[in-house]
Amino acid sequence: MASDPEPHTELDLDPPPTGRRLHRAERREQIVIAATRAFARSGFAATSLEDVAGAAGVSRVILYRHFDSKADLYRAVLDRVCTRLLAACGDHSFTSDAIPALVEVAAEDPDGFRLMFQHAAREPEFQTEVSELRAGMTAIAHAELAARVTDPSWARWAAQLCPTVAIEGIIAWLDVEQPDPGEAAERIGQAVEAVIRAAQTGGPVPKTRRTR
Repeated sequence: MASDPEPHTELDLDPPPTGRRLHRAERREQIVIAATRAFARSGFAATSLEDVAGAAGVSRVILYRHFDSKADLYRAVLDRVCTRLLAACGDHSFTSDAIPALVEVAAEDPDGFRLMFQHAAREPEFQTEVSELRAGMTAIAHAELAARVTDPSWARWAAQLCPTVAIEGIIAWLDVEQPDPGEAAERIGQAVEAVIRAAQTGGPVPKTRRTR
């Protein structure tokens, strides 16, 4: 009886230039990276599995060996981004190192960063994953800010706003072609610190007088 191919390698219709069989984990990563680009470009609904297979240079049969459905593949993309964020930033503290780590992840994988924080939130099927991530970021921020902002209500406000300012600041930085990479984290950090200072300010906020 003929022996089966090696269980941990795959050979598809479009092998890499070297002709080397990719290990299963390598093939899965190749597909997820291609899917990240495709979903970020066209969105979940408008991207088919054929689009992803073509971008990855594999057959649809190979794709289905790794993922049961388009939703399964999309969640794998989100999981990959979450894993990179947690590896870079950690999941227990909101420190001065958090923003540079976020900027580094975004610079290395702009499509994945946009997909997680910009596109996935608009997809009803995946809002839970994004909401849970943002809730975790808010909780971590609040644990740090509660000691810096004396008014509990304003501490909660800052905890909600600081992650949003950081994320939107990074996306805006990506959108304008990543100017001054060495200074990006510092400038975005200044915007976050401005939120914290506003939360620390006591007394009523003066109203701006309108002029006719």
